[in-house]
Amino acid sequence: MSAYDESYLQPARANLGHMLEVATDDLGFGLGEFHGMFIASGLAARFGAGDYGLITGCSGAELAFHVVEEVGLPRPQRSEVRCRYDRGPEYWCGWALARYQWKTALAFGAIERFAPVEDVVLLYDTYHEMDVRHLDDWLDARRRNYFARTPLRMRRMAAGMSQSQLARESGVPVRSIQQYEQRRKELNKAAAETVVRLARALFCSVEDLLE
Repeated sequence: MSAYDESYLQPARANLGHMLEVATDDLGFGLGEFHGMFIASGLAARFGAGDYGLITGCSGAELAFHVVEEVGLPRPQRSEVRCRYDRGPEYWCGWALARYQWKTALAFGAIERFAPVEDVVLLYDTYHEMDVRHLDDWLDARRRNYFARTPLRMRRMAAGMSQSQLARESGVPVRSIQQYEQRRKELNKAAAETVVRLARALFCSVEDLLE
């Protein structure tokens, strides 16, 4: 089920692309920094739910200004925004993510978890001239991989332990356990002592935890 009526999709894609373009090219923010601000401001949730005031009721530049204001920074001057006729990686990134968010109805914050905007923008050279559905396939694969249960997570859940409990029993920091379970760090590349501690705490072999 899509997030809102398809008739608003094209202006939504243009606005999100223009917002990121203005934020990075004109206002001097880093792409990941500003996208994080967009999510934290609450405007991403409204945009993703189909708030027509944000999708069609303002320009991408105005949307960027709204984000800045919502996080408590001084409002930029309109004169800081330049006119441009070409579209670069940041615009494409917003344009593509808006479509994926519409298609899946996932929150932008959820998409950011498995496909950080700074990873997506690196795909510009490969994907920007392709059918956007190829990028959808890439995002879907990242999503499946992110939410798939790792051996560590399955063993921990089978033992009835929380991440905090496992951290106490093993001596491995809870943050590291989270990163291993989310595949943001590879347990296969961890220090042998770390894997041994986890295996002992879970009463399993080291091999049971490796992928």
